[in-house]
Parts: sequence; C-alpha cells; structure tokens
Amino acid sequence: MSTSVSSASSSNATSATAASSSSALSMNENDFLNLLVTQLRYQNPLDPTNATDFASQLAQYASVEQLSNINTNLTSSLSAQKTLTSSLNNALATTFIGKSVRAQTSAFQYPGTGTVKVGYDLASSATDATVNVYNAAGHLVKSIAGTGATDNTTTWDGTLNDGTVAPSGSYTFKVVAADSSGNAVTATSYVYGTVTAVRYKSTGTVFVIDGTEVSLADVLEIMQE
Repeated sequence: MSTSVSSASSSNATSATAASSSSALSMNENDFLNLLVTQLRYQNPLDPTNATDFASQLAQYASVEQLSNINTNLTSSLSAQKTLTSSLNNALATTFIGKSVRAQTSAFQYPGTGTVKVGYDLASSATDATVNVYNAAGHLVKSIAGTGATDNTTTWDGTLNDGTVAPSGSYTFKVVAADSSGNAVTATSYVYGTVTAVRYKSTGTVFVIDGTEVSLADVLEIMQE
C-alpha cells in the first residue's frame, strides 16, 4: 500500500518538475502558486513535504510575486514616460512654426512662381554632378548643373528644360554624381523651407515645410532669420 502511494507521488512530482522546467522562463505568481498547490494535493500522506522545503518554496513564491510586481510597475512607468515625452515633443514642435529649416527629403512643393532652394551632400568629392527635377508623374522636367563638393546648394528658378515656367504642384529631385573614374557617388538630398504647420499623426509628429510633410526626425537644421 505504502509503495503504491509513493510511486504515484513520485510520478506526479516528476510531472510537476517537468512542467516547471518548460515554463520557467514565462512563469508568473499564479503559475507558481498552482504548482505549489498541486504538489501539496498529490504529496505522499505517509511522507509529507518537509517543513523546511515547504518554507523555501513559499519564499520562492513571494520572490516570483515581487518580481512580477516590479515588472508591472516598470511597464507602467515606461508607458507614462513615453506619453510625457510625446506630449513635450508635440508642445515643442509648435514653436518651430515660422522658422526656416533644412530637412532631409527630396520632395518639395513649387507654388508656380519664385525659386526653390535645395541642397545635397556627397559621400566623396565628384568631378561631375547634375540635379534632376521631376514632376509628380515622375517625368524629368529640368536638369541643373551642380558642383562636386561634398556639401552643396543650388536653386531652381522654376523653369523647365523647354524654357517655360513650371506649373504649381509636387516635385522631387535627384542628384547624379560621379568621380574622376566614372564611379557613382552617393548623394543625400535635402530642401530648405519654412515650417508653416505641425501635424500630429499616428506615425508621429510631422512638420509642413512649404506644403510638404516632413517627419520631425528628418529636420537637420533650424535657422533663425
């Protein structure tokens, strides 16, 4: 009789140990408590759990509960910090309205009159560089001779390759540059403009620079006029 009870207890204890090992990395206080209750339910009545071992297991349960509470508090704290940071960024963003900025983008709006200032950085010096302007349909409408220095600015006067004035609308530009060996040189494009509005989107805060949306992270320089 005693042997039978002992075997059943040993089998249940082994199962409980296996379950504990497989879920150790994701166990919370409820899992630990269920494991402890299961162990007590199936213990051998002729050889109950040692009082010292039981006290140790209770201490482990308390530790698991404390760690779980710490994790919950940290999660809440991080969430609150994220909300606070977002609120501060949104409040700060409005102070940029009316400021002149330089932003990393190749897109811009042309109002139909005036000029547009754009710029580009080259990864290395180039012997040949051309700034190509494209309309919203992706058609090349203007090619402007650029310079091969690593930091450059150029101005588009709004005219097309045929000499006519470009209509108002959305445009992009791309810099094609090469070194003395004819190897392509990578260019990073940016535009100059004035922040006319700030928009808050699910993807983050964006500035409206002369009609073009640019994320806050892409603003490279803010200039005081």
